[in-house]
Order: sequence, then C-alpha cells, then structure tokens
Amino acid sequence: MTVLEDRIEMADADANTERLDEWFERLERMPVPEGYRVEIVGGSVFMTPQRDTHWSIIFRIAGAVAARFGMDKVFSDVRIDFPGHENGFCPDVAKLSDSAKKDDEGRWRHQDVEFVAEVVSKGTAQNDYGPKKTAYAAAGVPVYVIADPYQGRCFVYTDPKEGDYENRAVVDFGTDIDLTGTVVDLVLKTDDFPRD
Repeated sequence: MTVLEDRIEMADADANTERLDEWFERLERMPVPEGYRVEIVGGSVFMTPQRDTHWSIIFRIAGAVAARFGMDKVFSDVRIDFPGHENGFCPDVAKLSDSAKKDDEGRWRHQDVEFVAEVVSKGTAQNDYGPKKTAYAAAGVPVYVIADPYQGRCFVYTDPKEGDYENRAVVDFGTDIDLTGTVVDLVLKTDDFPRD
C-alpha cells in the first residue's frame, strides 16, 4: 500500500465514522419503540424487535462467555464500528480482549473484538450471514457464531483471512460447540437454546 492509498483509506474511515455518528445521534432522538434493536449495516438502518427466543439465546451465550472471562469485557447491543461502508453494528454478544480500551470518541474498537455471536431474526438474517460475516472477518474477529433458532443450528466461523473465514462448522442445537483451542477457549452448551 502506498502512502497516498493509506491516507485515502484513513480519510474514508473518518468520513464513515462521522456519518455513523450523525445517524446514531438522529436515531437516539427518534421515538424508537422499546424492545427494538437498532443498528446500521452497509449504510442502511435496521430496527428489529427483541423476541423472547432471541433474548434467551443471547442471555445463555453471554452468560457462558461472562462466566469464563468476567462481565467487564462482554457486551450485548453496544455499538462497535466495523470495516466496510457505514457499519455501526450492535452485536448480540461481543467479547473484547483484556487489553481493550475505548478510543478517543469513547467507543470500543473493532480491533479488540475477539468473539461475536449473532442470533438470527427473520427480518435481518441476511445481514448475519452476509455483510456482518464479511465485516467481522475483515476486522479479524477470530470467532463468529451465528445461532439460528429457525433452523435449530449454530454456524461457527473461525480463522479469518482476507475478508472471509477459512473454517466453518455447523452444530445442531443440543450439541456442544467446542471452542477450546480458540481465543474464547470454552465449550458452549446449546441444549437449552429454544427454537422458533
């Protein structure tokens, strides 16, 4: 990469962040119904209702990760800006590295994300399997898990490389997800994951 290309990339990243900040400020002033989740994927705003099935799976995953690492670096529905065009995601579950610190704007950096789990909603499933997976891989997130209550399966992606994941595993609900040997180094139980 040349110095010019590097400067252009930095300017584009700053412009994306400014636009995302503006969008989120507007969204905060809007009357978003309680129980709805709002995020920006590829410059488009998505509002999805939180269902009990959805939250139940999030709670179980976040609980297992927090039991292993503590509550300080495990988040749900907190904005993190990811690579790509205007990607202000609010992952269902995100685990940050122990050394993670907020940036000058008071936000967590995508470079510090070690694990993400998304629970599929009907209206936004294409984001979890498509642009979010691409952005998480481009950001170098080592482990990405998609829990799909409609299929009763989890999709586990590891080893990000060049904007994609090299390894993919499919695990049916009721079968443990073995993440030992990854940065999260735990076995995630799925026996109690409800289906839709």
